[in-house]
Amino acid sequence: MYDYVIVGAGSAGCVVAHRLGEDPDVKIAVLEAGPPDDAPEIHMPLAFGPNLTSDWDWALFSEPEPGLDHRRNYLPRGRVLGGSSSLNAMIYIRGNRADYDEWAAMGLEGWGYDDILPYFKRAEDNERGASRYHGVGGPLSVSDSRSMHPVVETWIEAAGEAGVPHNDDLNGATQEGAGRYQLTQRDGRRCSTAVAYLHPAVARGNVDVLTDARVYRLLFEGERAVGVEYMRHGKLEEIRAEREVILAAGSYHTPQLLMLSGVGPADQLTPVGVEPRHELPVGQNLQDHVMLNFVCLTDKGSLISSATPEAFALYETEGRGPVTSNGGEGGAFVRLRDGVEAPDVQFHIGCLLLHEEFLGVPFDDAYTFGPAVVKPTSRGQVTLRSPIAHARPRILHNYLQTEEDRQSMVAGVRLNMEISAAPALREWRRADFLVPKSDSEADIMDFVQRRAHTLYHPVGTCAMGSVVDAECRVLGLEGLRVVDASVMPTIPRGNTNAPTIMVAEKASDMIRGLSPLPAEAVKEVTA
Repeated sequence: MYDYVIVGAGSAGCVVAHRLGEDPDVKIAVLEAGPPDDAPEIHMPLAFGPNLTSDWDWALFSEPEPGLDHRRNYLPRGRVLGGSSSLNAMIYIRGNRADYDEWAAMGLEGWGYDDILPYFKRAEDNERGASRYHGVGGPLSVSDSRSMHPVVETWIEAAGEAGVPHNDDLNGATQEGAGRYQLTQRDGRRCSTAVAYLHPAVARGNVDVLTDARVYRLLFEGERAVGVEYMRHGKLEEIRAEREVILAAGSYHTPQLLMLSGVGPADQLTPVGVEPRHELPVGQNLQDHVMLNFVCLTDKGSLISSATPEAFALYETEGRGPVTSNGGEGGAFVRLRDGVEAPDVQFHIGCLLLHEEFLGVPFDDAYTFGPAVVKPTSRGQVTLRSPIAHARPRILHNYLQTEEDRQSMVAGVRLNMEISAAPALREWRRADFLVPKSDSEADIMDFVQRRAHTLYHPVGTCAMGSVVDAECRVLGLEGLRVVDASVMPTIPRGNTNAPTIMVAEKASDMIRGLSPLPAEAVKEVTA
């Protein structure tokens, strides 16, 4: 018997295992459907593209998306120790003050920006040192790029020529502006939550990890969750928790597991043969960032031509150079739609040719850059396809289904065109490879519908306030919490890995019954 059973060893589950395991009297089991993270490619930053669709990727697909010309969207998700933090592009972005103050305004006490900043800082070991906005000594290494591809600096200069100011710290006093992203890397290698949190927790001796363990359903005694049923090595087994079961399987699989266990909307469970146990809006409120890439060919080199034997040797010996690149080394946050209080569009600049939804195999030197709608008002849902546990869920994001989202995307594309044509980029730009025909709204939306895709940031399907309470406890049930990005009631402005880690840090204190870290009042300024 374990005290806690954690389902999912991803960006959140590894954090919770580490923090709960700080109590030596507690025994924890972590179940992960995927394998260990022992392959060197997982930890090599430049391999993030080839790792997609591998055995470490759930490789899900959406239903046909109405806003994307009814294309099915490829949805990579980590299926390995570290979860998506072992598969992502390592960008460390926290979101905007307004995101978390919005949560607090929704009645979620303790989730305002001043409340959660200490948890971001506690997690962090930032190589720039401690400050009002950053921490040192935490498990998660946060560093500047060790690749520093020159097209990124040129793109930032071009953004300035288009009116976007430079910002040296996109997680600091203001989010607005253009700059280089900091990364979850340690000595030029990926610092996933498995590296940062889980492996040190296992080394203490009170955290057991079961890999290749696919959880099928929750076990209940009355209204209390007491364990889970899982398949491992062809055998169906049970594991029990004395205190709590903690779901950390992510915004697609956590709601699926709840619904397979009868927790969800009865009118959706009954038609697929699942007996409803407890009515909650599980799987609703799905939010994600939709992005669009321009691609320009260049004669000045890219990561593909830089990945030489010498570059790999430099990576192995010194942990720097092109092989340490995360691809999207820089970007920007801007306010483009009238009346918004904080950025509605984010940009990424990548140092190679990304021409397909699966990122594609680069065949020429190019750079890739484009906007993403980071405060969408469109909402989707996750539902069951069948009562079979290993069937993939139905996922529909409903991208760009509101006028506000379409306005943000069109404005982002137009600014992207200005940046592309700015004087600073002229010597880099050999030819356009993938761009809209013109800046007319019709041509832009045609290009968007044919080329836009997910930015890999699903949240909200087990939201605080509707499915779980402000301490991540599932409403109306006992012994059951959700701790992952699905509890976010609205999506943060920016890449969601750092916010997911923050949620897990804060929830861990709640599970342990500890007092919250003291709030830190800092002032957000505008660019």
